[in-house]
Amino acid sequence: MKAQLTKTQYLAQGAVIAAIYTVLTLLAATLNLAYGPVQFRFSEALTILPIFTPAAVPGLALGCLLSNLWSNYGVADIVFGTLATLLATIGTRMVRNIRIKNIPILAPLPPVLFNAVIIGAEIAWFTPGGFLWAGFWSAFLSVGAGELVVCYALGLPLAAALEKTAIRWYVR
Repeated sequence: MKAQLTKTQYLAQGAVIAAIYTVLTLLAATLNLAYGPVQFRFSEALTILPIFTPAAVPGLALGCLLSNLWSNYGVADIVFGTLATLLATIGTRMVRNIRIKNIPILAPLPPVLFNAVIIGAEIAWFTPGGFLWAGFWSAFLSVGAGELVVCYALGLPLAAALEKTAIRWYVR
């Protein structure tokens, strides 16, 4: 039987995840990689954490909200960036048990898709001249490619490492 998280454990896990996500995003921001059409947020590797704990869903959404307080896109990024992360983490949680050779191969896909679509549209909306489909597809591909690299090249190895350690997440 799997142990359930207490409310305190749930809040603590979510808070720690939010803090780590925020710090990693701000680190990427110092390298001009956190906001805009070219994004390589190291923090997005953490979007695999809903594989291990449901507390990662609100934790990552809160971390994204806090991180986007520094975004040049303002309230739009706070709202839509957080929405993209929330939907992505819910999607990751839903596909956590789909595995090939015990690798949760689909877990990084929801963050790639939701960020490419939602953030791609947001960036296209704020380009000079307003929303154009060419601008959307350009941002979609750019954001999606960065997300794909981070989520698969960093996120999947992170998931494998966490599964091999003695870290107890209590709930799957």
